[in-house]
Amino acid sequence: MLVAVPLLAACSGSSDAASDASAGYVSGDGVVVEIPPESRDAPLAFQGTTYDGGDFDSASLRGAPLVVNVWYASCPPCRVEAPALKAAHAEYGAKGVEFVGVNTRDQAGPAAAFEETFGITYPSIPDPDGAVLYAMDGSVPPNAVPTTLILDAEGRVAARISGAADQSTLESLLDTVLAEGA
Repeated sequence: MLVAVPLLAACSGSSDAASDASAGYVSGDGVVVEIPPESRDAPLAFQGTTYDGGDFDSASLRGAPLVVNVWYASCPPCRVEAPALKAAHAEYGAKGVEFVGVNTRDQAGPAAAFEETFGITYPSIPDPDGAVLYAMDGSVPPNAVPTTLILDAEGRVAARISGAADQSTLESLLDTVLAEGA
């Protein structure tokens, strides 16, 4: 009888896709932190080689906001947030916002399959040894994947989403950062 209870409990569950995708996975805590301009730290600077062999240097994008999404292909919340990032890139890329992914685990094949599946067209940098995250100097909490940073036009962290990014939250944060430059 005791065996049947866990089995029944395992069979019952939410039909909510986000809940199902996160089952058995520990990610960021969902906290959104906004940092007012006068309280922001020094600009972040990080470099890498994208999966397609291009050079990426965050400092070269100063003058425009930058969305940095930390992810990997088999991360359930990363899969949940991918449509929101795709939509934000489509809308806000046209407004001058730059986007880059930082992939903490995957080789080129799994990363490309994820990007194709979800229609992600902005570049990603592989970071299996953590060198890119280390360059972010504590802005990304350890083991909080996904995490999304929004850098202002000066390259300073203006906001952080620890956990899956919701489209409306991401767009609201981007609107705030864009309004600073207006």
